[in-house]
Order: sequence, then C-alpha cells, then structure tokens
Amino acid sequence: MKLAMLTTAFCCAAAAEPFTIQSNVVYGMYSGAALLLDIYKPANPKGFGVVHISGSGWTAPLAYSAEELKTNGQSQLYAKALATNGYTVFVINHRALPRFRYPAPVEDAQRAVRFVRHNAVRFGIRADRIGASGGSSGGHLVSMLGTLDGRGNSNDPDPVERQSAKVQCVVARAAPTNFFKGLNGTFLIGMAKPLPEVSREAAEYKTYHEASPISHVTLDDAPFLLMHGDKDEQVDFTQSVDFEAKLKEAGVPVKLLRIPGGAHGATFPGAVNPPDYLGEMVRWFDQNLVRK
Repeated sequence: MKLAMLTTAFCCAAAAEPFTIQSNVVYGMYSGAALLLDIYKPANPKGFGVVHISGSGWTAPLAYSAEELKTNGQSQLYAKALATNGYTVFVINHRALPRFRYPAPVEDAQRAVRFVRHNAVRFGIRADRIGASGGSSGGHLVSMLGTLDGRGNSNDPDPVERQSAKVQCVVARAAPTNFFKGLNGTFLIGMAKPLPEVSREAAEYKTYHEASPISHVTLDDAPFLLMHGDKDEQVDFTQSVDFEAKLKEAGVPVKLLRIPGGAHGATFPGAVNPPDYLGEMVRWFDQNLVRK
C-alpha cells in the first residue's frame, strides 16, 4: 500500500520544538473513509517508533467539525514528551462509538502497527522494535497490542496485512484490562456482561474474555509500564493491580506506577506530589525498547 498523505503541517512558529509533525497520513481505508495518523518526527531520532492512542471512552463525536482524537490534548502531551526524547511517534484516529463497536478499535490499532512496521524503512525506525502508549480506552487498546498474538496473514493481497501487529513495549495509563470486573463494557462490546452462571461457551462470555487484555497474557508479551491514579473513579485502580499480578505470574516484565490521589485523566488530576510520569514513560521505553 502506498504511503498516502492529505496534508503536512510543521510544528510551526515554535522553533524551539525539537520535532516536526506530519499530519493526516492514511494508514488504511474503511468503506471509503480514511484512517488517519500524525507523525511526530524528532530532530534527533533514536530510530524507534511508538504508536500512541489517546483515551476517548472508545467514542468519537459525530459532527463533521469535531476535534480528532489524534490532535487532542492527551496526544499532544504524551507524543511531545516522546518526540522530544528522540522517538518517532505515530498518533492515530480509530473507528469509534457510537457508529463502531468492538472489535473495530482493536482492528484499527493493529492496522496502524502493521502500517508503521511495513513502512519502517521509510520512517527511519526499526521494524522489529515498535512500542505503544495510550491512556484510558487508548490504554486498553495498547494493552491489547502488547498481549494479542497479532500474527499477520501471509496470504493477504495487502502487504501491510501480512505484518505482525504485536508491539515490543507498552506504557498504559489507567487502562481497562478486565471487562468481567467493575467495568461496564455493554456500550463498547454490544452485549450485557455475562452472569457468573453463564457457560464459557456462550457468546457473551467469549466476547468479554476476548476483549479483555488480562485474558491474553503469555510469557512472550511486551514489557508493561502501568500508570494509574489510586483515586480513579472511572477505571478502578485494581484494574492495573490485577493486570500487574497477571503479567508477573506469566514472567512478563512489568512496573506499576501508582499516582497517589490521582483521578482519571491524562495529568492525574488531584494527585498529591505526583511522580514524573512522563519521564517514567520515556525511561521505560529507553530501557525496554531501545536497550533490549
């Protein structure tokens, strides 16, 4: 698939910014609609790429003039920190509610990784070492990228689809990881949470299991940095606690960065003397993506 670009924008007048932004690169098409990503290009690249997915509750406004997921404040905050430290960052839009339910967002996240991997030489990054970062619903999606097998289809006529969608390092903020516990997944998944007595062969059980990153943990998964505020009322802190335990049990490198007093949000509102979470993110990629 040819690399398509609608427009190019540079990090304008801010000459002090150590990166430029290439906007609206088409990473795939769905029923005539373009799936878009922005590329943050560092002035001094390390040669490693990170796919970033912001949180939105898996939703997108329906207005033609609505703000894009890839240009919101979360994206700019996290992508800027990574690009400033030499990472080439790919910030994506994806199909979302209310028009599109699970598994559409996961499929688009995987498509983005495959696209980046297929074009790695063009982007000046290593194809075998790609990271992912995201928060909230984006944290769920990048957690899926780190745990799903992601094997490409070697017989697909599209060479992008032959690529692996598995990433090699993940940073997930306030990620929903288990839809069986304390999360209302009905809107995203399109069916009510299965009752405890429901058979594991039931469609509801299988779908909730499939949509939960915690269900897919195996030894070959990416190293995970989990960041979560312990006062988060939207995605309970135990989602990360349980996921950390599952990853440790499988022998996967993992670290849980607890943000005391932090609520749900990109900056952990309400946090008391929060740690340098952006610095922790960069260091995690330095240690587990670059130095591996």
